This record gives sequence, C-alpha cells and structure tokens, in this order.
Amino acid sequence: MRLALKATIAVAVLIPLLCANAPAAVAGTLKAGAARVEITPDPNAIPRPYTSILDPIYARAIYLENGHDRAVLLNADIGAIATTMTEKVSSDISRDLNVPAANILISATHDHNAIFGGPRTPGSEIPPALTAFEKKLQLSLLQAAKQARDNMQSARIGYGTGNLYLNVNRDAIDEHTRLWAQQPNLEYPSDKTLAVIKIESLTGDLISVYMNYAMHANSLFLNGKVSGDFPGEAERYVEHTYNDKAVALWTSGAAGDQNPLYLRPNSKIAEARIHAVMNAEHVDLGTAIMHAMFMGNPAADNIALDPVALEQSIQLIKSEGQITAEETIRVMSHIRSMSTEVKIEGTQQDLSCPARRRLDTGREGVPGKYEDSPEPVRIKIGALRIADIALGSANAELYNMIGQQVKSGSKLHNTILVTLTNGMANSGYVPTDDAFARYTFQVLSSSLKPGCAENAIVNGIDEMINKMQ
Repeated sequence: MRLALKATIAVAVLIPLLCANAPAAVAGTLKAGAARVEITPDPNAIPRPYTSILDPIYARAIYLENGHDRAVLLNADIGAIATTMTEKVSSDISRDLNVPAANILISATHDHNAIFGGPRTPGSEIPPALTAFEKKLQLSLLQAAKQARDNMQSARIGYGTGNLYLNVNRDAIDEHTRLWAQQPNLEYPSDKTLAVIKIESLTGDLISVYMNYAMHANSLFLNGKVSGDFPGEAERYVEHTYNDKAVALWTSGAAGDQNPLYLRPNSKIAEARIHAVMNAEHVDLGTAIMHAMFMGNPAADNIALDPVALEQSIQLIKSEGQITAEETIRVMSHIRSMSTEVKIEGTQQDLSCPARRRLDTGREGVPGKYEDSPEPVRIKIGALRIADIALGSANAELYNMIGQQVKSGSKLHNTILVTLTNGMANSGYVPTDDAFARYTFQVLSSSLKPGCAENAIVNGIDEMINKMQ
C-alpha cells in the first residue's frame, strides 16, 4: 500500500541536486554499448581479511544515448563503494563523456566476499593493499564507461520480469530464545521478482542485460576467498552463454531484510571464524563479526575450515548463479516489445532525516538505548528513465517493502529499485517504520529515527518518476 507523507515523528528535508527547470527530455534513436574490466586484486596483495582468490571480479558498464541525452549504468562485484569514489567517478564521466551526473548510476552488488569500500574512521590507517585495490577500482569504473561508449552501436531496449525463489525475509523470532534474530522467516514480505532489462543490436545480438533482484550476496561470508558470490556467477554465466560478447550486470534490489534462503553450509564457516575472533580478542558477538568482516584476525584467518561446508558453500553459489542466469535468459527470450526511439531523463535528490546515536551494545534481541544525534542522516535518491523503464535508486540498504511500495506507486509499470547506488548513506540499514519494533541487527544498528525515511524515499522517488515527461 502506498503511504502518504506524514509529519509523524520526523519530517524529511528534500534537497534538489539539479535545476527544477531542466528542459523536457526528447525522444531519439537509441545507441548503446557495454564493457567489463577485471578488478580482481593482485594475488600477492590481497586486502585483509581475504587470503586467496576463488573467482575473478569485474567492473561493468552500459552506455546509452539517443542523440540528445546520455546515461551510464555501472556496477562492480564488491561490497560497497564509498561516496567519495562514486562522486569522483561520476564527475570524471560527466567531464569526459558529457553525461549529466543525474544520468549516472554506480552500484555495488553488495558482495560480502569481495572488498568493501566506505567511510573510514578518522585517523585510521588504510592498508596499502586496500589502497591499491581502491585505486584500481576507481580507474576501472571510468575505463569501463569509456569502453562502453566506444563500443556503441544502434540498439533497442526492452523490459521483462521473472521470479526467483531464492530469497527470504530474515527478521524472525528465535523459536528457542523467543527474541528477535536474523533467521529465515517465510511468513514475512519477500519480493521474488527478477527484473531484466535487455539491450540488443538491431540484428538481434545481445549487447547487455541488466538484472535486479532483492537478495544479499553473503553465501560465502567469512570464508576468506575473494569471489563475486552468486551475482558474479550469474553475470559470468550469462556472458559465457553469449560467447563473452555481451555484458551482464547484476544489481541489488531492496534487500536490507532479505537473505538467501539456503545458508546452512556457510553458517558453519562463519560461526567458526567469528568465535575464533571472540576468543582471541575477548569481544562481544557484534564486534567480532565486524572485525572478522573488515579487518581480519590471524587467529580467525588461519583456522582450518570444514572442507565439506566449504565445498558445499561454493557449489551453492554456483547453483544460485546458474538459476539466476537461466531465469534471466528465459525472461529475455519472452521480451517482445523492444524500443528504438527512447527518452533518457534523470534526476537526483538528497533526503535529510533526524538521526540517533546508540549508547549501548548488543547485536540483536533486546531494545537498544539511543540519544538524538545533531548530525542528520542523508540519503541520496534518484530516478532515471530510459524509454518506458524507470530506475529508482538509493545509496543505502532498504527494507524490501520500501522497494515494493516504490514500484507500486510509480506511474511507469516497468520500475526497478536499485540500492547501494551512488555511494553509501550514513544511515546504516533503512527499515520500514513498523520494523523498528523488531530488535534485529539491522534495526539496532540503524542511525535513523523512525517516522521519516520510509515515506520520504517512497514518495520522493515516485514523485521524480511521475514528473518525467
């Protein structure tokens, strides 16, 4: 159900990033190109806590223009991309390719087994291996965009949807403790929609496909191997199907409360690593998870992993990737309406919502203690229209019902919501307002006060889409 913007607990401040009097978009003949650039770290300089490389990871790009306007869709097989980097890459693309910043989407697959970018603690030391990787990523994103532009040809674009039954809501009451926990909950909301944008040449050769699905890429969490997880498997599977002449991009939908349904093999690996950090550092569960995930610890990095669990975890992501890719290929085969005359139009805004600062610790299960924060939460949202397709975006991890509300409220039936796009908000997770009564990890760690972000994001994105000509 679409929610009206209310002055309940808090009110969002909308800060336009672009001139409201921008000229209306003009339709023109579509040209498109795509490219991928490998960003796998040097095997001799792998950032901690990773110890080896399982499969290659990439930056990928789609370039679009219609004779009047241009757009670039970028993604990378990594955990997240810092706002400073997305702003720099966007600025460089705007300068070098003459693409408005509002028409550029730079997203991360939120792969938990590739490198995370993001804000640094003031004064903290950045390891040289991570610095080298981030430099490579930044250059590769720009390189991929330029190569995609150079590969441009006359094209047509279409949209379709399928269904994947791989995800599950992860807010649940533990049957033993009767406390909130991160566990599969088949009764809570979970959008099974796989959205697919197909771009092909006028002779019918696939140029690129843009996939969107709401599921965390954490099936190899803490196994120590750099990998694209199931999104990387899906991308490479599609590309290999088309003899590596097409480029496939996977993007994350509103997956803040969506896990893979099947995580059993990996849970044995993750729990062993987390408990090794707890024992070595004498820290609580939440701190141990963060240290194991971002910094590593020799006591955890070097423990022997259950070989069966490791083998089955890797097989599971291959299966999830193949199923995702096969459903994508099936959907593409049924897309009949393809447009050659398209409009390209984008806009972006900043939202400002009241923030809170946590005063206690504890990962989940019981209420947290908070005080008001003088620094507001800022979330960047956007809308990009290409033909009759709308790409809503947000630079945060949104709960699934926020994505469903955006799609149901849009005037364009073919609407996608892409998260973790154009940087990282200082919000942490963005729960729905009703979810603040659930004491899960996502809720307790959020810097948001309830009553602002959900309605502001839903109404903000829909209003931007609905104003487009």
